[in-house]
Amino acid sequence: MRRFKANYPAILLGLVFLINLRAIAQYSRSGHPADIHTTPVAGYALLGGGSDLDPAFKWLCDHALGGDFLVLRARGDDDYNSYINGLCHTNSVATLIISDATAAKDEKTAAIIRNAEAIFIAGGDQSRYIKNWTETPVQRELRDAIVRGIPMGGTSAGLAVLGAYVYSAENDHPDGPNLSSGKALADPYADQVIVRRDFLDIPILRNVITDSHFKARDRMGRTLAFLARIVQAGWSAKPRAIGVDEKTAVLVNTDGIASVVGTSAAYFLSVNEAPKVCLPGKALSFHNISVYKVLAGQQFNLSTWQASGHVAYSLSVEDGVIRSTQADGEIY
Repeated sequence: MRRFKANYPAILLGLVFLINLRAIAQYSRSGHPADIHTTPVAGYALLGGGSDLDPAFKWLCDHALGGDFLVLRARGDDDYNSYINGLCHTNSVATLIISDATAAKDEKTAAIIRNAEAIFIAGGDQSRYIKNWTETPVQRELRDAIVRGIPMGGTSAGLAVLGAYVYSAENDHPDGPNLSSGKALADPYADQVIVRRDFLDIPILRNVITDSHFKARDRMGRTLAFLARIVQAGWSAKPRAIGVDEKTAVLVNTDGIASVVGTSAAYFLSVNEAPKVCLPGKALSFHNISVYKVLAGQQFNLSTWQASGHVAYSLSVEDGVIRSTQADGEIY
């Protein structure tokens, strides 16, 4: 994952473009200065965070068919530009940093998104995306890009906003830890457990919530809490989830065939019955959640929600404690 760091040349380059963007958004671009228009192949790259994963970025570039590759961020710098340029043959690679709602409301910012043939949403803090981009031209252009078949990807926070349901992280504490599984299981209505919906509308991810750093940061429990809250809200009786571990990606074609690449696994969860107990201040009880563990090199069909060559098991939560049907009791 690209880390935040000082990059004064990038900032200076961004300032050149700030003149054209009314001093609102920072934009830096390498490659050909003029856009070209190709006919991209739709698809979605779901990256679990951690180190950048070359096969996922190459896959997005291939789907762009030589067009213009755009990275979106809420803060940070343009170090993705050189990384992607080293992997791909594109007309250009650019980074657009949309740091606040004012920048997201600018039509010149929206026009840059409109001209991209591949879009990647970087990691960081998804609450910035939800708070600042909702009901703005940025959200409009992202949703329109999906309709037009523009390939799109995201890592960590960028992955979180691709699903139909989104853990928004709006109440994560700036100086404290991210929401833990233990806290979410102990009280699925705790202050940090906020789930939004319909930020984007990717057809193959309808009814799905996504989470990243999945096994590495022990996020199974909090994802189960998210699923329970979705059911309790009446949004879906049987929602699904995709948890992607670090240094791993799920590459999804529009027919629903997904390939897992990288070094770990992805987890595909589905709800079979309503939570037994999902109330404020009460530990979660939630039974019979189906799980498919799909390793790197294997495939999963999102259309049928089935796989071959996988590990299948069930999880249940009783009084905030997860139990697994795997022989060793392992939840991952």
